[in-house]
Amino acid sequence: MSDKNKKQFGVWMDSHNAIIVGKENVNEGEFIILGHVSNAGPDHHSNEKTTNNQEIGLTHKFFKEIASKMPNIDEIHITGTGQSQEQFMKFLAETPQYKNAVSSESTSNKMSDENFAVFIAKHFN
Repeated sequence: MSDKNKKQFGVWMDSHNAIIVGKENVNEGEFIILGHVSNAGPDHHSNEKTTNNQEIGLTHKFFKEIASKMPNIDEIHITGTGQSQEQFMKFLAETPQYKNAVSSESTSNKMSDENFAVFIAKHFN
């Protein structure tokens, strides 16, 4: 399978926001913004265990929502700030539908949607 026919996606993320980029027709065309996902974070509880459990659940939900915008990944590049990228890569590796995807990561500051689409296009071309 040539690079031109692979289902390639890019995700910029931090712990609260994600931008998902993919090709217009899933495996061909220009890279476009497929969506934005937000994670508001846990409510403020006085019980640390409750807050921690809620945070784990919300993070898992955040990752599932991001993944739902990318059916059948062949390749993915994840970038952003902090440790969220590593956690998301681990989530994908442990999810049967995505475990065979080739993933790579980098660190980058937040960028505009247009700049991110260009960044991912350059990464895959």
